[in-house]
Amino acid sequence: MARLIWLTGPSGSGKDSLLDALRAAPPPRLLIAHRYITRAADAGGENHVALTETEFERRAALGLFAVSWEAHGFRYGIGCETEQWLLRGQNVVVNGSRLHLAQAQARFGSQLLPVCLQVTPAVLAARLRQRGREDEAAIARRLARAAQPQPDGCLILNNDGALAETVCQLRQILEAHQ
Repeated sequence: MARLIWLTGPSGSGKDSLLDALRAAPPPRLLIAHRYITRAADAGGENHVALTETEFERRAALGLFAVSWEAHGFRYGIGCETEQWLLRGQNVVVNGSRLHLAQAQARFGSQLLPVCLQVTPAVLAARLRQRGREDEAAIARRLARAAQPQPDGCLILNNDGALAETVCQLRQILEAHQ
């Protein structure tokens, strides 16, 4: 059975770096989905499809998102093309949201494999400061959100070390859940 890997983790945990590494050398039968976001294409960070609010609303009304949500002042969508990829036997990894995991579980059922990327608070704080996007108050808010417990049933993937180690661990998780 093909799986939808719902990759979550706090901002700064390395989700985008992990997805970029997978794009560079994907395991067999793994596709990396992009998200549709109401954020400028050149905003930095993840590889996404930028949509205006109007475009997003139109696509949502047409049923073109398998899952969509709002967070941090933006709207996010996972395209319904992911369902076609799954039907063709491809595993698909998406940059998901832990707060919207239940919505993904309702849509994908047993095909869903939630994976939670974690880093220790010290590593996360250092990464957030290094990227220079937020002031200290914003970093403190992100660290507080990151301290929330992970959803039940989420496989934990630690990203404190080298990215190559995390990629290797994720490959092992995928192999174990085929």
